[in-house]
This record gives sequence, C-alpha cells and structure tokens, in this order.
Amino acid sequence: MSRAEAAAESAEEAGAAADTAEAVAAPAARRPGPLWTFGLLRSEIATTVRRWRTLALLGVLAAVPVLIGIAVRIETRGGSTAGGRHGEGPAFITQITNNGLFLVFTALAATLPFFLPMAVGVVAGDAIAGEAGTGTLRYLLVAPAGRTRLLLTKYATVMAFCVLATLVVAVSALAVGALLFPLGDLTTISGTRIGFADGLGRALLIALVVAASLVGVAALGLFVSTLTDSGIAAMAGTVGLLIAVQICDQIPQLHALQPYFFPHYWLSFADLMRDPVYWDDLQKNLGLQGLYAAVFGSAAWARFTAKDISA
Repeated sequence: MSRAEAAAESAEEAGAAADTAEAVAAPAARRPGPLWTFGLLRSEIATTVRRWRTLALLGVLAAVPVLIGIAVRIETRGGSTAGGRHGEGPAFITQITNNGLFLVFTALAATLPFFLPMAVGVVAGDAIAGEAGTGTLRYLLVAPAGRTRLLLTKYATVMAFCVLATLVVAVSALAVGALLFPLGDLTTISGTRIGFADGLGRALLIALVVAASLVGVAALGLFVSTLTDSGIAAMAGTVGLLIAVQICDQIPQLHALQPYFFPHYWLSFADLMRDPVYWDDLQKNLGLQGLYAAVFGSAAWARFTAKDISA
C-alpha cells in the first residue's frame, strides 16, 4: 500500500468516525424543549383552524344563535309565546324576549346535545387518522415530536377547538341577543334578580363548563383516530358512537347505566343560573368527563405508541 493510499484510508476512517459521533450527538441536540413543544402546538392549532372544514363547522355553530334569535323575534312580533304553544324549545327560550342574554344560554343548550359534540368529534377523529391518510404522520414523528408528545399536542389542539367552538356560539348569541332584544338585569331560575355584569360572568362560566363537557368526546374521538388510517372513517365512527350513546341515554330501560354515559349530565350547566348555585350535577359531569378522558386517553396512548406507522 502506497503512502497516498494509506493517507486516503485514514481520512475515510476519520470521516466515518466523525459521522458516527454526529449521529450519536444528533438526538441530544435535536431533543425538543418547551419552546419547540409550544411551537408544535401553535402550528397544530393554526393548521386546524385554517382548514375549510373547521371554518364551515364554526360557521354552522355561529348560525344557530342567529336562527334562534330571528325565530323568537318573529314569533314575538306575531304575538305568540316564545317557547311555542306548549312551551317546547331549549331551556331559557321563554326568557329571551325579556333579556337578550338568555339567548346565550338557549344557544348553548340547543347546540350541546349534537352540534358542538359533532364538530368536536370531526376534529378529534381527524387528528391522527387524517395525518396518516395524507402521509404526513411519519414526518411529524421524525421532526422529532415523539409519539407521546405528538398525541398530547393533538389532544390539546382538540381541547382548544372545544373552547373556540363554544365561545363562537356564545359570542354569536350575545351579539344577536343585543341586537334583537333588550339587555339588563336578569332573573335566575330560583327567581332572584342579578345584575347584568353578574349575568355576563355566569354566561362566560357556563361557556367554559360546556367546553369542559366535551372533554370525553375529544378523548373518545382521539382514540378512534388511532384505530384507522382513514380520516373519514375515524370521523364517521366518532359521530356514530356519539349518536348511539345519545340514543341509549334516552332509553328508559337503560336508566341504571345512563349516569355513566358521558352526555348524561351535559345540561347540568343550567344549575349555574340558580341562586345559590347547585353544584352536585356539575361536579358529577366534570368528574365523568375526566374519567372518560383518562380511560380513552390512556387507550389512545397505548394504541398509538404500539402502532406500526406506515404512512
């Protein structure tokens, strides 16, 4: 072996050693920190909100209070009772004509049984399955996000959408109520009078409780999303389970199981309009949502961390 060949071989060995050292040091250098995690969360929220599907869902949610307000206004001008001839309609609807703030409570009561959870189910069902279907899930894991970190980020994104969707309904209802009906002091379910500022604070608290009531649906949708690589199948499965549970919650023969269904205490937020506030059903609702979040969140983590990512 000539001196030149020996020198070339030594250079190759030195280069290989350098490459190995760089590869070993790369994971430590690329280990994501808090700022990187916050950036990932911000990116996920921005991507979710910018989708046309999400904007369409928010548009539908914002339109519900408008339709309710216009319908009540037309019936009021026609001399009919706001709640219908037999008092049908969501809770608080008979009070809208006296105070537009009641439109916030009515809109939340009208959207919570189906529209809000359906929107959350669509977003949650698409969280993981949608990425797998478009072939971007593998790149997110190489970023490096890590499966646990990515799953938590996805769930936090869905929860942010829960808050956003609920606030869209509440703000739309407040704007329509202020335009079509008078605002001022309001009467609670208990018959006492509270100021407008106090009523506005309770409306905000009710909106946050409604958003928290969707925690179980978000966890369920995320779990379903880890079971398939098709976003459409995950969304349809989540919404289908939601409808099935809603039906079961109305069957009298299942009364022994109904307190364990996640939508059973959804409308307990009405107790925040009592004076004093009744906390029993509210605590049961929040505790039940936390239980569903823990069970299905753990199931989603167990499934996702063991899943073979092929897309």
